[in-house]
Amino acid sequence: MEIDRSIPILIVDDNQAMRRLLADIVRNAGFKNLVFAEDGMIALQKLGEASFSLVFLDWDMPRKNGLEVLEAMRASEALAHVPVIMVTAKAEQDKVMAAIAGGVSNYVVKPYTPNSIYKKMQAVLCAKDAV
Repeated sequence: MEIDRSIPILIVDDNQAMRRLLADIVRNAGFKNLVFAEDGMIALQKLGEASFSLVFLDWDMPRKNGLEVLEAMRASEALAHVPVIMVTAKAEQDKVMAAIAGGVSNYVVKPYTPNSIYKKMQAVLCAKDAV
């Protein structure tokens, strides 16, 4: 299945270097329609202003952490369907389970490789198209 590379993607991370790194990986995979947020509050604002086909979400952020953003998305009728890939340094089983319980679509632990990001994107986007 061919993935539409024109889809809008939101990248949320409070660390500018991590936002850039993830953006470079996603752009190198052919996706160009990227929007950025540096914390959870700004992410929720952007999610309220525009439609996104995928969200990359860091866990540790000021104001609202990634899990809080995820829970707000899943509680919203307008956002509940949007796939979320949690990108975080939190590899502890309880954190992974909390993200799964919160409705995360996939989970990537830092440090990651470009190939691991692309495979997670492909799995999430192909699953979304199959629904």
